[in-house]
Amino acid sequence: MNIRAFTQNDLNQMISIWNEIVEEGIAFPQEEVLTGQSGKEFFGSQTFCGVAEENDKIYGLYILHPNNIGRCGHICNASFAVSSESRGKHIGEQLVKHCIENAKHFGFRILQFNAVVESNIHARHLYERLGFKQLGIIPMGFRMKDGHYENICPYYIEL
Repeated sequence: MNIRAFTQNDLNQMISIWNEIVEEGIAFPQEEVLTGQSGKEFFGSQTFCGVAEENDKIYGLYILHPNNIGRCGHICNASFAVSSESRGKHIGEQLVKHCIENAKHFGFRILQFNAVVESNIHARHLYERLGFKQLGIIPMGFRMKDGHYENICPYYIEL
């Protein structure tokens, strides 16, 4: 599996994977799916966007960007998406590790995840195994697709 910067040729596959997560409604805060144009703008506006690719097929991706500005601009944020057909193959772990190294390359000092849904056990175990620390719990901070609310657990790691 090769993890690399995205190219324009990857956009359709990336949009498809991103939209799959959005439509599941259990992990990303976004409610609107990406179109060809909005996807190009969205992915193009990130500090970095990486894809997990093999033989021209995209299996997952991540976006990396500042979490805030000015005096907090050294803290970055990232989101990860792996296609449902590719889950359980440790692609997410490869993406997170790549993201950590890449965040250092861009001069960030902390990587923070603002809204990890408490029931997203696989992601939480991965982050903890890689050294992320949970900051606490925000009660009912995420509205699931079916309308009920779940806690979110912010995480961070010093780079």
